[in-house]
Amino acid sequence: MARHRGAYKPEAIEPYELSRSKIEAFKKCPACFWLEKSAGIKFPSIPGFLLNTNTDTLLKKDFDQYRGLCSHPTMAAAGLEHLRPFSHQDLDKWAQSIHFGASERHFNSLHEESNILFGGGLDDVWENMQSGELHIVDYKSTAQMGKSPKPLDESFIAPPQDTKKPDYKAGYRRQMDMYQWILRRKGFRVSDIGYFLYVDGQHLNESGMLELNRPFTANMKFNVAIIPYEGDDSWVEEALIAAKDCLILATCPKHTDGCEFDSFINSVINELD
Repeated sequence: MARHRGAYKPEAIEPYELSRSKIEAFKKCPACFWLEKSAGIKFPSIPGFLLNTNTDTLLKKDFDQYRGLCSHPTMAAAGLEHLRPFSHQDLDKWAQSIHFGASERHFNSLHEESNILFGGGLDDVWENMQSGELHIVDYKSTAQMGKSPKPLDESFIAPPQDTKKPDYKAGYRRQMDMYQWILRRKGFRVSDIGYFLYVDGQHLNESGMLELNRPFTANMKFNVAIIPYEGDDSWVEEALIAAKDCLILATCPKHTDGCEFDSFINSVINELD
C-alpha cells in the first residue's frame, strides 16, 4: 500500500502517518501543526543534537549486554533488580523514529477512527521478571551548568511549582504517555510506571576532560539517575481525533497564546506594514 505522509491529502485513503513529535507539536500549537501538515509550510529546522544521540547509542549498548538475561547493575543499584532489559525481535525497528511507519513491525499503531498511523522511536523497554509487565524507558542527556544542580529525582521532571513558569518537561511526560499507549495497542501488558534514565554531564570540581597520558582523548563524567514517572495515556486517543479534525479545517486555527512562531509572524507583518 502507498504511504500517506508529509502534507495531508484529504482524498487519500491510506492511513496518514503522524509521529509522536507531530502530536506534541499539535498539543503545543494547533495553528503551527495545521500550517505544516495541512498547508505544507516548512518550518525552520534545528541542527540535530548528535552528542545526545551518541549517549543514547552508548546507553543502549550498556543494556544490550543484559538484555533478556538479568538486571543491569545500575538498575539493581536503583532498587530495580526485578527488572531486566526487554528482549524482542523487533526492538531495533521500534527505535527507528524516522521509519516508524514502514511496517507493522515498527513502533506504531493504526487508530481506525481517525485513520492515523501513529508512532515514533523509543529508546528502551524494561521487563518485570515477576509480573511480565513492560516499562517504557526514555534516555535523557543533560548538563546542569549552575553552581547548585537540581537533584535528579521525580522533581526534576515534574511541572514547576510556580505555574507562571514554562513547563519545559511537559513534552517528556507526554512522550512517555504516548509510547505507553502505542505499546499497549501492540498487545503488550504495559505498566503505568515508565523510567527516565538521565545522564548529567559534570563540570563542578572537575579539572578538565583531556587525558594527560593520551593527549588526543577526552572524557566527560556523568552522574546517572533512574527517575520513575507514572504515565497517563487517557488523553492520547482524544488528541489523535482532535488532530484529525484540525487537519481537515479549511482555514488555519488560532495560535496558542505565547507561540513563538505567531510572535515572529506578527512582527514580520508589522514591519511590512
